[in-house]
Amino acid sequence: MMPLLFANIGEEYSIQRLSGSIDVKKHLEDLGFVVGGKVSIVASNNGNLILNVKDSRIAIDRSLASKIYV
Repeated sequence: MMPLLFANIGEEYSIQRLSGSIDVKKHLEDLGFVVGGKVSIVASNNGNLILNVKDSRIAIDRSLASKIYV
């Protein structure tokens, strides 16, 4: 298991765990990041990521990406 920040671009991963406060976890779940769900990195720019999750593209910053474990 590793933070999403260290994942390879283009590979699909299964979300294993969400960390952070209850509010942060709720925010991530509202964006579509749920344990067992699939996520892949489309692009990375200075630690900020563009992700494919649930057939949508979402941009998140480095701090949120560090809370998602794959």
